[in-house]
Amino acid sequence: MTEETKTKGPASYFPSIEKKYGQPISHWLDLLKTIADKKHMEMVAWLKTEHGMGHGHANALVAYHLAATKSA
Repeated sequence: MTEETKTKGPASYFPSIEKKYGQPISHWLDLLKTIADKKHMEMVAWLKTEHGMGHGHANALVAYHLAATKSA
């Protein structure tokens, strides 16, 4: 992979999230839609406590989710 095609930002965590937690990214993004009324760190805490996700993975998913909903 060249530097130009390398995934950057929150999406760079997606392959390891899918491998570690056994669910596609769409699954996690759909779950985040169900708690859209919460703030960023509340969503991160929810993924950590309810789904056993590590902080970095949870934060990456929430950051991606919030950025996507703002641009939609």
